[in-house]
Amino acid sequence: MRKLIFVLGLFVLVACSQDELLQKFSSPEDQATAKSYIDQLRARKYDEIEKALDPSIRTASMRETLTKMAELIPNQEPTSIKLVGAHRFHMSDTTTVNTTFEYGYGDKWLLTNVAVRDKNGTKSIVGFNVNPIAQSLESQNRFSLSGKSGLHYAVFFAAVAVVLFTLYALVICVRTKPLKRKWLWILFILVGFGKLAVNWTTGEWGIAPFFVQLFSASAFAPLYGPWTIAVSIPLGAAMFLVYKRSRLAKPES
Repeated sequence: MRKLIFVLGLFVLVACSQDELLQKFSSPEDQATAKSYIDQLRARKYDEIEKALDPSIRTASMRETLTKMAELIPNQEPTSIKLVGAHRFHMSDTTTVNTTFEYGYGDKWLLTNVAVRDKNGTKSIVGFNVNPIAQSLESQNRFSLSGKSGLHYAVFFAAVAVVLFTLYALVICVRTKPLKRKWLWILFILVGFGKLAVNWTTGEWGIAPFFVQLFSASAFAPLYGPWTIAVSIPLGAAMFLVYKRSRLAKPES
């Protein structure tokens, strides 16, 4: 029970730190600026938005584009607004802040992204997008074992198995006496080589042959993003157990 509480505590700390990082990339002032442009779009104040557009993105069809974006927004007040993404780019006298909000309207959800460039104190819009999503990012990317493919299950259970296998080999190594260069064996056991990773939400997978990770497995999810489960080959753990059995095991009497 204590271990479970500890793990849950770690998840909370990671989530908090990621949320704080988003706040640093997009300050309250940056968020207020982005929201003001979104409010103008919701109110169909296209002239105001067009005045704020950077010349680099102005086109003859911009009014039509803005109209189509506004039509995606329900004609009601949002029930929830969350900051779900933020990036800050700085170059010489120019700073660009890219901010993404998730707007909830009951059972409808929108991802709204606004990129604002600040050059010598003058702000302009360099990016503006509205994209409907089927459900909130939190629900969409929630970790669940139901309804997954064979690859999902294979990678998940392989990840659990290699962690247990690594811990088993590590305990045997620590308890083995005598053992030359034990610390090198411990380091070798602790890492896995190569990586097969699966995006838990989309099912997309990838292989990285030249990769090293602790305990031969990992699970990571950015704030409001999808989980990625990865498994590696526990080469060090396997080689140590083979070595111990062949070289260090006492002969039977």
